[in-house]
Amino acid sequence: MAFGRSSRRKRPVDPVTLKILVAGGFGVGKTTLVGAVSEIRPLRTEERLSEAGRPVDDVEGVEAKSTTTVAMDFGRITLREDLVLYLFGTPGQDRFWFLWDELAQGALGAVVLADTRRLEDSFAAIDYFERRQLPFTVAVNCFDDAARYPADAVRSALDLDPDVPLMMTDARDREAVKDVLVAVVEHAMVHSERRRRPVPI
Repeated sequence: MAFGRSSRRKRPVDPVTLKILVAGGFGVGKTTLVGAVSEIRPLRTEERLSEAGRPVDDVEGVEAKSTTTVAMDFGRITLREDLVLYLFGTPGQDRFWFLWDELAQGALGAVVLADTRRLEDSFAAIDYFERRQLPFTVAVNCFDDAARYPADAVRSALDLDPDVPLMMTDARDREAVKDVLVAVVEHAMVHSERRRRPVPI
């Protein structure tokens, strides 16, 4: 019996899996972003804000927020048949930052989600990834009631290096978030390639 091309089965592709962190200040939209793109039911560790936490939880600008992530968010998205991203959303409050070192292990790169109403809340995440030399992309979550600023003005306010990608996004929009994740992967790959290049003598 002769076998033609049509009878050949494509060998299944073993996808490359990459770990991406989603970081930023309290109430910036990290949980929303992970949930918008995850193809599985996202794991969430949200708890209600309590009176006991009121002295340490700064809710100025996000007064309507009633819950907070106390460990992490987790989701998964297949960008291509050979590329799967695991998303780990970090807690945004200072008192949970001790978890960041654990979550950052093995990560390819990160998204720093920013809110122009509380831009200063992004500095801690930016500083953290710069110190660890973990490539990151800044994504400004364009809330409906937030002022809009040119990308150059936001870049200047955050004092970003020229090679750090900065994008405007909507954390509720699946396609917009996918664009951000693609930018993170591409930036991380370029960063990795630069580090592998031999230093000229």
